[in-house]
Amino acid sequence: MYIDIFNPSSRSLPIVIPPFRSSGDFDREGIASKAGQVIADDLDFSGVFRAVDASAAGSAIMDGDRIKWDMVSMLGAEAIITGSVKMSSGSAVFEIRLYDAVQQKQMVGKQYEGRVEDYREIAHRFANEVFKTMTGARGVFDTKLAYVRSNLRDKDIVLADYDGANARQLTNYHSLTIGPAWSHDGRQLAFTSYKDGNPNLYVLGVDLFRGAAKGSPKLVSKKKGVNITPSWSPDDARIALTLNLNNGNSEIYIQTLATKALERVTNDWATDVSPSWSPDGRMITFVSDRTGGPQIYTVDLSTGRFKRISFNESSYNTNPAWSPRGDRIAYVGQVGGRFNIFIASTDGQYQKQITSGQGNNEDPAWSPDGRFLAFSSSRTGQKEIYIMRADGNGAKRITFGKGNKTEPAWSPSFTNQ
Repeated sequence: MYIDIFNPSSRSLPIVIPPFRSSGDFDREGIASKAGQVIADDLDFSGVFRAVDASAAGSAIMDGDRIKWDMVSMLGAEAIITGSVKMSSGSAVFEIRLYDAVQQKQMVGKQYEGRVEDYREIAHRFANEVFKTMTGARGVFDTKLAYVRSNLRDKDIVLADYDGANARQLTNYHSLTIGPAWSHDGRQLAFTSYKDGNPNLYVLGVDLFRGAAKGSPKLVSKKKGVNITPSWSPDDARIALTLNLNNGNSEIYIQTLATKALERVTNDWATDVSPSWSPDGRMITFVSDRTGGPQIYTVDLSTGRFKRISFNESSYNTNPAWSPRGDRIAYVGQVGGRFNIFIASTDGQYQKQITSGQGNNEDPAWSPDGRFLAFSSSRTGQKEIYIMRADGNGAKRITFGKGNKTEPAWSPSFTNQ
């Protein structure tokens, strides 16, 4: 059994996940049930799998640890995930297995031991195992999202699981902290903060597994004026950013972190902002109003050649984000008085609007595999963070509670650390 995730005509594979068995200490929190649901939600969101309701069989499809294959067949499931958890003194041991239901054969089995409260991370890890086993591609279910949350007069960065769970405030400077950007190794987060008066650029160490900051933020750039919209180079040795060093005009620069040396990328009368690096490090996409309204451009760093790539009915395009696969750029265009997300090829020949009709949709951020996008949307009245597949389907709201949530940044996997 193997699923081609790059084939647009591929159907979703039906998979059933009966309730996990629990033993040892009494499962007061329902961890066994919750862990199975996390795996089901992960796989269902991917669009590659379709979670089948185990209760639709009318009776249990497990007899202890034995699978009733006739019941699985009746549900139309082609794969089944079984699991058990044994809890003792705050720790938990999970045993989880994936079976090919057609051949009635185990495909992968894993045992995990950790704290009871880490059950979501364990579930996300096994969902990644399933995804990789069935597709050959790495999953994103153990990744994190950093985003900006507004609270009265302050803005701070929050770190959460990719699905919005386990949200924790990462900064607390009683100021405006904006523009989070992950390093490619997932160990550092760059951002702009007004905590010292000027909008300076900082870098903060992050423990992705624990979802926590490591140490104090390091000041990277404190040029007079703005130090905003950071984007890490693929080798994490440099950061592209926006500075306004000359008469208040915003330009794109590249700063080498080790030496603090600055390289100027743009040099004209226009406002140039929001750089995003290509995955091969050869080009940068950015926003410029050099033709009137803001449009999306690319620049070849070796030749200095510029190329406009946003061509749609909008005269106002912004927020470019280069896909980790290197073949597409997501950006935001204003059409009919509303902001929506577009996808363009890197040469501008292909353009597609992938959100419409529901509030303003902004701040696109790619998942590390380039298959999904996070974005902010005002479709409920308040700005919240959503995730969706890169074709615009499967949009899912992941943030709730008070305050606008904007500027999502999708981390690499913590297993990279």
